Amino acid sequence: MKDSENTNQHKTDGPAHCGSKPKKIAIGIAPLGYISIGIVPMGIVTIGIVPMGVVSLGVVAMGVINASIVGMGVFSAGVTTMGLKVWTPIGPKIEQSTKKTNSSDSINIYAYPTKAKAIEEAKKLGCKGIHKMGDLWMPCATHGLGK
Repeated sequence: MKDSENTNQHKTDGPAHCGSKPKKIAIGIAPLGYISIGIVPMGIVTIGIVPMGVVSLGVVAMGVINASIVGMGVFSAGVTTMGLKVWTPIGPKIEQSTKKTNSSDSINIYAYPTKAKAIEEAKKLGCKGIHKMGDLWMPCATHGLGK
C-alpha cells in the first residue's frame, strides 16, 4: 500500500503536462499551468519556445495575445504575425480586421507553390517582397501586405 501511495503522490507533485490538471505555475517540457514557462507551454500566461495560451510570449506563439517571432492569434506582435490585429517591426504599423471581408474592397492573398508566382502576385497587389509559409510562397513581405 505504501508504494501505491508514493506513486500517486509523485504524480501529483510532478510538473503538469498535457492530460494532467493545470498547476498555478508549471515549468518544463510541455508544462500545463496558469503560468507556464518552458518548451511548448500551455496555459493562461505562457513563455517559451512554442507557447499556446491567452497571453503568449515566445518564438512561435499561438493564442489570444502574442508577442513573438512568429505569432498567430487575435492580437499578434512580432516579425511574422497572423491574426485579427497584428503589429510587426518589418514595415509600418499594420492592423487588419475581419470586418473587411464583407466589404467589396477586401483583398484575398493566397499562397503559391512557386516563388515566381508569389512575386507576380506581389506586383499585382502593389506590395514589396514575398515570404515563405510552410512549403508555399506568399506575396508581400508580411501578412499585412508589407507595402
